[in-house]
Amino acid sequence: MSYQRQRGMYRSRSGVLLGICQGIASYFDMSVFWVRMAWIIAFLLTGLWPVAGIYVILALLLKPEPVRPLASDGDKEFYDSYATSPRHAAGRLRHKFENLDRRIRRMEDRVTGRDFEWERKFQREN
Repeated sequence: MSYQRQRGMYRSRSGVLLGICQGIASYFDMSVFWVRMAWIIAFLLTGLWPVAGIYVILALLLKPEPVRPLASDGDKEFYDSYATSPRHAAGRLRHKFENLDRRIRRMEDRVTGRDFEWERKFQREN
């Protein structure tokens, strides 16, 4: 059982028409053939509008499946935040990279400073 199956339903990226049937089949661990047959039978019994409407609503509501499998809850949280609000996810990434940039600058200052050179020479002599 995959991590995605446990954590939510997604539209499949490899589906025929928007990936709805493939996503439902993956979520319930069944053959996509039977899911498509159920949609066709529902179409024949109820008509075009109810089935097409539900299909379009699912296409709008379901997020596309992640390109890579989600390995942790943190990955899922980030993917969901990105799929829901790309601007918020970009802000989170910008904040992380600013923190990394600050840390790298501090390390560079330490390594390129005069004290570092003196400490290194002193340690070599001992």
